[in-house]
Amino acid sequence: EVQLVESGGGLVQAGGSLRLSCASSAFTFDDYAAGWFRQAPGKERELVSCISSGDGSTYYADSVKGRFTISSDNAKNTKYLQMNSLKPEDTAVYYCAIDLGSWCHGRGSWGQGTQVTVSS
Repeated sequence: EVQLVESGGGLVQAGGSLRLSCASSAFTFDDYAAGWFRQAPGKERELVSCISSGDGSTYYADSVKGRFTISSDNAKNTKYLQMNSLKPEDTAVYYCAIDLGSWCHGRGSWGQGTQVTVSS
């Protein structure tokens, strides 16, 4: 029922930055975690970052710690992923997700994804 639309992806050189946005068509309840997943061709989907519905604490995959920042503007029903110091291995389709529960588990609502390509 809830529609999520990602935007902000594109082609960027290594070391560059992108900010992904995720717009929700409906109000997201406080008991839904908000996160970003990514999947590269031929690879498994992985959780990149998550905001807990419990206390607002954040999670980052080890591969992106110190480079990516997740944030949320609840008034606008919009979530963001600021990606700095991008590396070629960050190339993937990035998906916004909202998951019922304290943490992101990837079994809730998904957007269509936005392609991020980092050239070397």
